[in-house]
Amino acid sequence: MSKSGFQVHQWEKHPANPVLPPGGGDFDVACCMNPCVVRQGDEYYLFYAGGDKNGTRRICLAIAPVSDVANWKRLGPLFDGGEPGTFNEVWSVLPCVHRVGGKWHLYYSGLGKGPGKGLQAFAGIGLATSDDLKVWKKYSPKPVLLGDGFPEWPDNKGIAGGGCILDMPQSDGTTLYRMHYTLATGTSSPDLLVDQAKQAVIAHSRDGITWTDKRVMLKPRLEADYENAATIALNVWKTPKRWRAIYAGIGSRFGAYSITEAVSQDGLVWERGTPGENLSIPPSGTGWESKMTEYPNVIREGDKLRLFYCGNGYGATGIGTALADPID
Repeated sequence: MSKSGFQVHQWEKHPANPVLPPGGGDFDVACCMNPCVVRQGDEYYLFYAGGDKNGTRRICLAIAPVSDVANWKRLGPLFDGGEPGTFNEVWSVLPCVHRVGGKWHLYYSGLGKGPGKGLQAFAGIGLATSDDLKVWKKYSPKPVLLGDGFPEWPDNKGIAGGGCILDMPQSDGTTLYRMHYTLATGTSSPDLLVDQAKQAVIAHSRDGITWTDKRVMLKPRLEADYENAATIALNVWKTPKRWRAIYAGIGSRFGAYSITEAVSQDGLVWERGTPGENLSIPPSGTGWESKMTEYPNVIREGDKLRLFYCGNGYGATGIGTALADPID
């Protein structure tokens, strides 16, 4: 524990990492990125973005026993990309799966061929729905969430997912859904801090379709050189004493992503300690995660926390996993 009391989890990495490398099929030969895991009985359903040799990326599914997270059966893409001219014509990435009412909702980020450059080309978050987590139908060819609504960036278009959705029970017995996602405010520039600028934000919804009440949760901080360019969508969970989150930042130290943590008393105001204290899984070694670590996703596994995350090249080396004891 640090002098300020900030503490990160001690993640024990799986010896077989990356447990889901690219190349399970033509659909993910280029990358396996953006893990989002749902537990069904004694199995994990791992939703991820798979890249083919032509540069197209689509949402894919792999299933493994909870007891053997290095043994995945890949089911391939769940749906095709968008039609010409749509927001996800080129890529559908960053899946976020959550049960809303009586259906499963899968939110995904789109990359199109519109006028936006760099991060501004990520122009929307779309939605698909399912009854069984395997057969999915797009809700609309248009996105349900856009990168607008923040006065500080009035002309922003860039948006990406990657966070989690929380159920927030209301006094009237209804549920308010809180989505953690990424406001991609960067504009094409040779300056990393400008080009890769991203903020971790939230929005709220009653039905999982219309999202309002947008707020900034975490901004890059210049005094921390591993997250002075970007802080991307929070993965949040509740402990007996507070809220905890794991996310990724981009900074000038590594020139790319590293995995970091934060704590909160109310789930809205987040603390990161002094620079260096919240750096949880930096790039390390000479192998699959030597240059970057990113896209963390946490799920409870018995009395442990199970982390899934990516390494070099935004998923070019695949998806790994780690375990840790929970911290209050």
